[in-house]
Amino acid sequence: MKNKIAYGLSAAMMVAVLACSAQGKGSFVQQAPNYELNTSLPKADIKTFKKNKSGAYVLFDGSSLNGWRGYNKDHVPTKWSIEDGSLKFSKKPEGVEKAEGGDIIFAHDFQNFEFEFEWKISHAGNSGVFFLAKEVKGQPIYISSPEYQLLDNDNHPDAKQGVDDNRKSGSLYDMIPAKPQNGKPAGEWNKAKIVVNNGKVTHYQNGAKVVEYTLWTPEWTALLQSSKFSQAKWPLAFELLNHVGGKTKSGVVGFQDHGDDVWIKNVTMKVL
Repeated sequence: MKNKIAYGLSAAMMVAVLACSAQGKGSFVQQAPNYELNTSLPKADIKTFKKNKSGAYVLFDGSSLNGWRGYNKDHVPTKWSIEDGSLKFSKKPEGVEKAEGGDIIFAHDFQNFEFEFEWKISHAGNSGVFFLAKEVKGQPIYISSPEYQLLDNDNHPDAKQGVDDNRKSGSLYDMIPAKPQNGKPAGEWNKAKIVVNNGKVTHYQNGAKVVEYTLWTPEWTALLQSSKFSQAKWPLAFELLNHVGGKTKSGVVGFQDHGDDVWIKNVTMKVL
């Protein structure tokens, strides 16, 4: 069944007050448009997946894409494949004509968890990791999800954009920089972990805690208002990110097609 969500008067008034205080007296605020969640697509049965010794579900074992599909799709796009035990996005996959791209997700909603994986990026490559995301019809995944940045810090121009290096690897993209910045060069494996527990989110990169924040708080709203996802710049993104996961505060995890080759392996999810 499709789930149509519209905003009531009280929600619209709250958004208007927030934006007006951020922009100043007399500013006009655009109300976020209605949106529709895509709830008809298949979900993965997490109970059928094996657990490792630490009790985490193995979401990708290097041999099967069971449980994975494209964002807002019922299949895996052809630019995603398994290569030498890794989940790989290929900009130009060999032997595939008119290859299909798009972000890839594991089709199960998670709420409180420890999500771990290893990744490496191509020269001047860019990608990202999404979590607590909802599948919104006609919209990209990052409209409803925080993003853990994957980047070749040395060669991709995005590393020098944003504020205080908040677009380098491990960062909460465009909002909080990863410190210390310990990302490895293109072609080398990095270890990443994202912990979500009752709204508190922690990013780890190569064994170090690099970012920490709490969702659905006044501080989180302020972060959004100072980013590209502010209510004035992108009303729908502001509304969805400010209420990630809706009442359930849960969502899917996924990896980004940013047009550059990226490799992912040892993907696990420990439910808290």
